[in-house]
Amino acid sequence: MNIKHNIQLQPYNSFRTKAVAKLFCEPETEAELSEILQTYADEPKLILGGGYNLFFTKDFDGLVIKPAMRGIKKLSENDDSVEMEVGAAENWDDFVSYCVSHGYSGVENLSLIPGTVGAAPIQNIGAYGTEVKDVIVSVRAVEMASGESLEFSNAACEFEYRNSIFKRMRHYVITSVVFRLSKSFAYKEKYVDVGRELKDLSHPTLRQVRDAIIRIRTRKLPDATLLPNAGSFFKNPVLTKEEKERLLAKLPDAPVYNVGENDFKTSAAYLIEKAGYKGKRKGDVGIYEHHALIIVNHGTENGREIADFMREVQNTVFRQFGVMLEPEVWVF
Repeated sequence: MNIKHNIQLQPYNSFRTKAVAKLFCEPETEAELSEILQTYADEPKLILGGGYNLFFTKDFDGLVIKPAMRGIKKLSENDDSVEMEVGAAENWDDFVSYCVSHGYSGVENLSLIPGTVGAAPIQNIGAYGTEVKDVIVSVRAVEMASGESLEFSNAACEFEYRNSIFKRMRHYVITSVVFRLSKSFAYKEKYVDVGRELKDLSHPTLRQVRDAIIRIRTRKLPDATLLPNAGSFFKNPVLTKEEKERLLAKLPDAPVYNVGENDFKTSAAYLIEKAGYKGKRKGDVGIYEHHALIIVNHGTENGREIADFMREVQNTVFRQFGVMLEPEVWVF
């Protein structure tokens, strides 16, 4: 089963914080994963993808599982669409590049999002007006308690904004994802920044849309290999009508969007910037100077420093504007 002992997890999280896992494995098949889960049934377990949505504040006294299932397999195809099963360990942006190069549309707006294919449904990753739930047909996973292989339909995944059954329950290890992509493409503006980037093109191609999004993300977001970070750190808050009115009384220019009958979304980045944190640094941790939604690590290997800074930002925003920011990133 190739179980390793006392493995340093610093290379496996994009914040590069130090922690030691008592046990570590990289199963390549569902059968191997099932055997590991049953053999180590009593150990606490943590599932690692690309490590871009978590960081460590202490050692992990249990089993870290990093799925290593790879491959892109075409399941079906007709004149309009194609369905493909993709291994959980495949790099997400490599998969997007594969789709664009083959003329398959549906994931191009999710270009340059770091991480693995298996992690994408957990967070229901989204960007520039697109969420991954829009192209997922089903998800294969192994239940940690029993080692049983299961298949979840799109509806069974219970997708919500940056959420799913896999994030809420943490009972499953995703092994592969089935996507349905379109074989045709006509650009429709979903996001102002992308429209602005493509303004000189009357009929942008799939490749041109991907390239535009890569340029935007490269300008806005720091390279985690040069400045460790986990991308967007906080969710955009969803407010009740009363919370929205209280916020607008304090910040009349706050961006607010209707996302339901009585629910409203605002910008976490806007609130963080208004609280005075954009570009602010405390010791080796700070907010990125070009994007207020990103916490960056300037040199610490201690995750507790990042967690402390996170709580400071949360408390300041709540104290000033009455909105509690919820992290997208998991803290261990």
